[in-house]
Amino acid sequence: MVLALQTAYALSQFGGKLFVGRVVVLSITRELGPTLTALMVAARVGAGITAELGTMAVTEQVDALRALGASPARKLILPRVLAVTLMLPVLTLLADFIGMVGGLFIAVAELKIGAGFYLSTIQQATHVNDILHGLCKTPFFGFEIGIIGCYNGLNATGGADGVGRATTIAVVVASIVVLMSDFFLTKLFLILPLGLR
Repeated sequence: MVLALQTAYALSQFGGKLFVGRVVVLSITRELGPTLTALMVAARVGAGITAELGTMAVTEQVDALRALGASPARKLILPRVLAVTLMLPVLTLLADFIGMVGGLFIAVAELKIGAGFYLSTIQQATHVNDILHGLCKTPFFGFEIGIIGCYNGLNATGGADGVGRATTIAVVVASIVVLMSDFFLTKLFLILPLGLR
């Protein structure tokens, strides 16, 4: 909704207020949907993974798993990393949809653009390639968030204070890694187009 308002304000100086739908949908599907969803997941899920595994590490539950002959990587890391990697694209699709509906609401309520016109412009502007560019980033983001959360959780030491520090570090590092990898993945996808239209 904010993107639609800001875009309309900027484009109205050039008589381009009718292009709000195109700008909103391309910005959301290619960049904002995947990146903001990954940052929220890093803050919520990454922190949860780190805190859970950190508590297990400082209370020696991970050592008990090893003593029983079970692999912590198989029992603790793999399911969490897979879950984040597989579900982040689904959450991104949901975020994309909600973003487009928010843009529609602002276009109709504030900018007095007809709903039919807004929907037809986003339909014309959106290609499968645009959605795939955003969605193809999300498994990388999910993998990074899961691995960073698991690593920091399993290496937590020093009781509850150490778990809190590990959780904070995991969220900060995951957020920075997501933003950095977003830049490189965007460059890669612009160089190697996915080839669908």
